Amino acid sequence: MSTTDGPGTPEPDEESRVVQIYPRLPLETEAYCPLQVGIKDTAKTVIHNAVVTLDLDSSQNYSLLEVRKEGSEEKLLQDGDSILPRVLLWPSETQRWHPRSQGFYFILQQSNNGAKQVGTSKEDSDDLCNLSSVTEEAVLQVLRQRFLEHKIYTYISNILIAINPNKFLPLYYNPKYVKLYENQPLGKLSPHIFAIADVAFRTMLNRQVNQCIMISGESGSGKTESSSYLIHCLTTLSRGTYSGGLERAILGAGPVLEAFGNAETAENNNSSRFGKFFQLIYLESGVIRGAFVEKFLLENSRLVSRGPNERNYHVFYCLLMGASKDEQKEFRLLKLEDYVYLNQVPLTPEYKRLKQAMEMVGFLAPTKKRIFSVLSAILLLGNVTYNLSNDTQVLEAGPTEVLSSLSHLLMVKKEHLVKTLTKKTVVTAASAVDAPYTLQEANSARDSLAKSLYSALFDWIVLHINHAMLNRRDMEESVSCLSIGVLDMFGFENLQKNSFEQLCINYACEKQQFYINQNIFKFKQEDYVSEGITWQNIDFTDNSDCIQLISDKTMGLFSLMNEESSLPHSQDEAMLEKFKRHHQNNSRFVVSPNKEATFTIEHYAGKVNYQVKDFQQKNTEHMRPEFASLLRSSKHSLLHHLVASSPGALFRWGILRATIRIISVFKKLLRQRAEQSKHGLQTLDFSFDRSDEQSLDLFEDIFNHVCSLHLCILQSSLDKLIETIEKAEPFFIFCFRSNTEKKSLHFDDEVVLNQIRYTGILQMIHMQKSSYTAKYTFEEFVKKFRILLPKGATAAPEVITVLFEKMGLEKASYQIGKNKVYLKEKERQLLQVTLNKEVMQRIVTLQRWFRTCLIRMHFLQKRDATMIIQFKFEHCSFLWPRQERVRLRKPKKHKRRLAYARSGLVYNFGGSKESEYWQFPLPPISPLLPGLKNSASTTLPRLSPQSYQTNSNNSKVPRNTTVRISRATRALQADASLDREITDPNELRNLDEFLGNQVNELRTRIKDLSPTENMFLSATMEFRENIKDMYSLKKPQVCYKSLMNGYRNTVTALAKLTNESEVSLVVNLFQSVLDGFIRAEIKRAESEPAKVEMRNLDNPLDHLFSTYQKNIMQSCDLCGSYIWVMEKAYMCSGELITSVSLCISASDDSVPGSLHFGVQVCVLTSKVHPVPKVMELLLMHVELNGLYTEGIYRKSGAACRARELYQILETDPEVANLDNYPIHTITGLVKRWLRELPDPLMTFSLYSDFLHAVELPEKPDRIKAVYQKVDELPPANYNTLERLIFHLVKVAKEEKHNKMTPSSLAIVFAPCILRSPDFIDPFLSMKDVPKTTLCVEILINEQLRRYNEKMQEIHELENAEAEAVNILRLRRQNTVRTQKLTKSSKTLKPECPAKPADLAQRFRRRIAEAQMEQRQITSGQNTDVTHSTRPLPRQEISSSDDTQQTTSKTLNGSFDDLDIPYIDEVED
Repeated sequence: MSTTDGPGTPEPDEESRVVQIYPRLPLETEAYCPLQVGIKDTAKTVIHNAVVTLDLDSSQNYSLLEVRKEGSEEKLLQDGDSILPRVLLWPSETQRWHPRSQGFYFILQQSNNGAKQVGTSKEDSDDLCNLSSVTEEAVLQVLRQRFLEHKIYTYISNILIAINPNKFLPLYYNPKYVKLYENQPLGKLSPHIFAIADVAFRTMLNRQVNQCIMISGESGSGKTESSSYLIHCLTTLSRGTYSGGLERAILGAGPVLEAFGNAETAENNNSSRFGKFFQLIYLESGVIRGAFVEKFLLENSRLVSRGPNERNYHVFYCLLMGASKDEQKEFRLLKLEDYVYLNQVPLTPEYKRLKQAMEMVGFLAPTKKRIFSVLSAILLLGNVTYNLSNDTQVLEAGPTEVLSSLSHLLMVKKEHLVKTLTKKTVVTAASAVDAPYTLQEANSARDSLAKSLYSALFDWIVLHINHAMLNRRDMEESVSCLSIGVLDMFGFENLQKNSFEQLCINYACEKQQFYINQNIFKFKQEDYVSEGITWQNIDFTDNSDCIQLISDKTMGLFSLMNEESSLPHSQDEAMLEKFKRHHQNNSRFVVSPNKEATFTIEHYAGKVNYQVKDFQQKNTEHMRPEFASLLRSSKHSLLHHLVASSPGALFRWGILRATIRIISVFKKLLRQRAEQSKHGLQTLDFSFDRSDEQSLDLFEDIFNHVCSLHLCILQSSLDKLIETIEKAEPFFIFCFRSNTEKKSLHFDDEVVLNQIRYTGILQMIHMQKSSYTAKYTFEEFVKKFRILLPKGATAAPEVITVLFEKMGLEKASYQIGKNKVYLKEKERQLLQVTLNKEVMQRIVTLQRWFRTCLIRMHFLQKRDATMIIQFKFEHCSFLWPRQERVRLRKPKKHKRRLAYARSGLVYNFGGSKESEYWQFPLPPISPLLPGLKNSASTTLPRLSPQSYQTNSNNSKVPRNTTVRISRATRALQADASLDREITDPNELRNLDEFLGNQVNELRTRIKDLSPTENMFLSATMEFRENIKDMYSLKKPQVCYKSLMNGYRNTVTALAKLTNESEVSLVVNLFQSVLDGFIRAEIKRAESEPAKVEMRNLDNPLDHLFSTYQKNIMQSCDLCGSYIWVMEKAYMCSGELITSVSLCISASDDSVPGSLHFGVQVCVLTSKVHPVPKVMELLLMHVELNGLYTEGIYRKSGAACRARELYQILETDPEVANLDNYPIHTITGLVKRWLRELPDPLMTFSLYSDFLHAVELPEKPDRIKAVYQKVDELPPANYNTLERLIFHLVKVAKEEKHNKMTPSSLAIVFAPCILRSPDFIDPFLSMKDVPKTTLCVEILINEQLRRYNEKMQEIHELENAEAEAVNILRLRRQNTVRTQKLTKSSKTLKPECPAKPADLAQRFRRRIAEAQMEQRQITSGQNTDVTHSTRPLPRQEISSSDDTQQTTSKTLNGSFDDLDIPYIDEVED
């Protein structure tokens, strides 16, 4: 970068712009600093140059801001942000000159917080373990400083601290950070939650052990958002697998659960009112195969009552604020203020996003309507009111319109609904009686129905989500899987009024904190002590006594509460007395000094005072039998599922059915015994067994106390959860609240310090600093690092100690115990790096040996071949006179041999079975034919060994004075016509159609084809296939000379299977036909007006944009606008820029590349050239000249020729003449071009995804997964890969000639187009080679199958077309013949000239003459050399016939309509 000299506006080139930097300093000024920036310049470079140009104090900190539009928000640029791409997105009039008045400019300002520095910045605060002094003040100061710099994440070794900013920070959560932290060691980059996710994912794959990420913190500390980011990242790490629908379901599950289970509280705007354990399930290879959500204890009471400044669940507000008018009418929705269950708080509507998320999970439109109708009914239940009639004092429900709406929404009878809301069923031993509710009982029953209905709906939604995310096939086949769990437990709560829900929530937090202490402190220290290493124990806060107080099986608070709840007419006060009587001496239990119905528990996070009111009711609350009977009578299918989906209800009904069956069996047996007894037997009277007379609903309350206690369900769920996560390796994230007022970016020291204390952060820092992050048993260490150890080393501590001393590790950084080795993280990474270097060194050594062996083998082969040629040459030297000996030379490529090799002398050694041809170049003027000035027009004889042997005794060779030259002038014209280049795809189509018509005509006129005719037809059909392959070229650049060479190669390959003697005949005949078509095409082109081509503009930024699914709010890197949840955006895999479609469409300039090798594919492509020019040029040449070469991609060319051609193609591909180079040199450059790409065709970002795709068990799934990932490639890579695979298909199609199978091609090209990133472990890369090869082989085989099917369809259509044309021609001829016969009786038939010979006749005559000439040459007669070159007999065609033949100049698909220079015509 360089600064300009003045404020002018110099003309920028294509790769740079001049930008104006306006300083915002204490002394405000209108001056600006013009700087020239290039595509590689970043904000840090611009800041440095601006500081130098303006002569500012370089010791200060400065930042660069971008302003778009006057008065808009200023965007702070990071050090690595590119400047030029941002300028190119501005309006065109502001790109070269942007004063402040236009609203687009950059600002340089002094930074107070050190966010941007000209020099280096302090980074030791990223990890609190790096602090020299670990105190509360030091930790608080570091957290405060980082928070003010918008750095909300901090490490404690492998533990993450996240402070909630109460604001969305786009800096952290764009998808580029997911890719940025992928495969990076923990601590290498700045702290981030994505780093924890990536380390957990890689640890799961490497160790093949389940992982668990546990998030803990107070309510309002950001746990829900953190869990969303983790799930998003973990899903992204395994994206690219065959999991499109599954991925959508996982991403959509989070927003759906948040809408139905989250609400705004006084301390948190998005508080989870339930606990969830989100378990992502992977195959052992890392392919995501499903997910499972387990929920804990939904807060039902929030539905009917809440505290001040709190709201109901989000879904109700989304429905009311976002529903359309039709939906409002369908669901009978009222205004927000008309509902008793809702607060009148406005909300930004997110109804559309909720519906989209539900679609992603799998809810169909009818199901969504049923869910919303149930939600509307729940809201309307709160509007049901009760009053006592003045006359009868009977409880009545109203209003009437509310009851009617409820009846409509629930699809139940209105009378049944009113009865359920006003009366209860009392079951006695003999009968069931309906008793009316009291006013208080009716209100409680109404609320209980609403809460039961919503709880059942939430359970059913969770069940449906799990059904959508689980892979049932893996479960049926018992596929071995791994998992990563994300635990988002309740946040610790201490409200002004704490009730039953807070006790359950805080108990779950106590269990979580106990698990954390066990894994961070207790287990590690016990392990160190057992191994006998030097260790000083670190004290920590143990909360096991608090857990014992609450959950002890005999005297715990939960046990006493359940015992009291099982008694009839239990009271909360009696329960409180039990608490006091059993735990008044417990230090964790504090009795209220007053006579209030409260008690206090000292939790790990502080003392919480609980009010015992409604404890018993909330603990025993369940769906009453009357409610279940009402819902079962509904015509609403969803309501039937809701009743059946309750686990408690299913359990109770199972017990009820079993009990009734047992009683029925006993009763039947007793009756049988009574009948058999003579005196009779008194049977038992099971009077309550009236299953035949009454509904089973009456007996449901018998077992309603079984497993209906919420505390029992909570305890069993937590025990099961702890059992699950104990089988996994844990990672911990501690979320802190920044303040209690929910202020954005406000750091409250007292609030944060309190969380530091009760969480035990200081103890954790001491533990992580002193402990060892890596441990191995001796056997594991020797197995993993055996390359670094001496050969034959055993698993002994002495061997490991010698290695550590050899590497120079400090003794304090490792310890060796009785059976294990302990290492610090830094030393573990150093050991891993040393291992990788040693592995790479050995790989290079192996490569050297293999290359040496290959070069030695090639040298020996060439030496042997040279000796054989010398030997043959010495033995064949007697064939020529000594003074006229000609050196044998390999025939040059691209030399046409019309009429037996017009351009050279061809000798046929008749004694050889292969009929080998040896071609010799002629001198400029033939000594035998002095009358000719150009040897190219000379047709020389074909000689046999006998003729040489006969004439070798004569000192002088006689000359024939009657030598005739066969159409020399026509031959020159034919060569000139072949130099024409095809630039129009329509010309290829015309040639294909023309050849097709000729082939069909030849087939119809000749019934019995000779072998030579079959060869001509087969070669022409294969040639037509090659032409069809070129249809996709928008602007082809193919020379007819190259097409002719390709045809010659095809004929030569076919002749090896049949007869090689007819190659020249078939080639000459086809060239004659081709010459006629070219002349007709030239005349047609001359008659048409020239077309003006329009230039297409390229994409200026050349971003590799691909669509990206969102389930977390993010922001656009280019325009700054927010990208909301469930919206689609675009991400550049090259520069990791997140953008929206408007920003992509704003691009209008180009930044072209200057090289052709080692450059991104997107730089080398455009709309006009979707495939790089060099690649297209090389592939086209190989397809025209090398498809029949054996081992075309297996062998390598000469290194010197490859370097020469490489330099030519690198500078200017247009001037390269590929005909001058061997075909193996060309193929070698194809592979080199692919290998030198900075990012391979199948990009680094999708490398793991392609590997996961080929690991799927079933072949259709593998193919679908691979093609799904191919579709995600950038457009430039996709087009180039498509062209390459099509080329490989053409190579594989000729497998019988070139011996290149799809498998062998995949072995060659997989390392070129699907390379592993450099940072991947070499061992893992070597293991991935079979997978990458299989992936490329899948593409080749599948495309080959599709190619064959498509060609078969084309051939069938062409045959059908030819048959139809023949039938029409015969009918037309019959009609004409009938008309002529009718007229023959009246008029005489005039004498007409004879019809000229058609192609079939000429073809048969030419074959017969060639065979006669062959017999004469090989007959062994003693004739002069020149006598064998006698003129061919002329066709007896009258002048009138010639006139008729040349009259038609148009191309109508017939050989007879062209002026073709036939070989068998000889001029006088």
